[in-house]
Amino acid sequence: MKKIGFVGAFDKTDLIVQVAKILTVLGNRVLVLDTTITQKVKYIIPVINPTVSYVTEFEEIDIGVGFDDFEEVKEYLGLTEKESLNYDIVLIDIDSTKAFDNFDMRSAETNFFVTSFDLYSLKKGLEIISGYKEEIPMTKILYSKEMLQEEDDYLNFLSMKMNVNWNPNKIYFPFEQGDQSVIIENQRVAKIKFRNLSEHYKESLLMVVNEIIKEVKFSELRKVLRSIEKNS
Repeated sequence: MKKIGFVGAFDKTDLIVQVAKILTVLGNRVLVLDTTITQKVKYIIPVINPTVSYVTEFEEIDIGVGFDDFEEVKEYLGLTEKESLNYDIVLIDIDSTKAFDNFDMRSAETNFFVTSFDLYSLKKGLEIISGYKEEIPMTKILYSKEMLQEEDDYLNFLSMKMNVNWNPNKIYFPFEQGDQSVIIENQRVAKIKFRNLSEHYKESLLMVVNEIIKEVKFSELRKVLRSIEKNS
């Protein structure tokens, strides 16, 4: 089971669900865990009779909310402590040091640091990983209007004394009103659709997927996304 972290104070819910959809179409059994304080996924993913903690199915993706660690997930699913979760990939939305520790994200296959360049997102996001003595490999997912080198330089400056090893391959998402409108409409109709997203957004999305499953060629990922668009 691959454990993938999406770390930061920035809103990551829609990104994670979109990534999960592509991974599912590729034949993976995927669990998304929202461990954040706001638990936004509760409000945008439909569920019947929600409880404090639950796992629900949405477009062939399992979505979990309200769990503090994997043992609680196993207990909810009726598994013993020694049994393994029956998923190929688990995507975990994290906005606290506690969750990072509880899910042992230092042992994750990949950790993404997701941020925009407002000071709250930058500083609060870095606070999550600021106290670690062991080096943490991370890949940047950066939301920006103009994608300036100065912005990335500032992030590097803020993290200079932290034990983080940045992947040289950065993934940029544009702040485009059109993309945000598509995402809001998807939330309204409770669907995951890609058709009207900008080409830049979709390419960046596939880059995230490619970091998770490097064994699949990027050209194949493009074909899969076109197939999803055609059938949605």
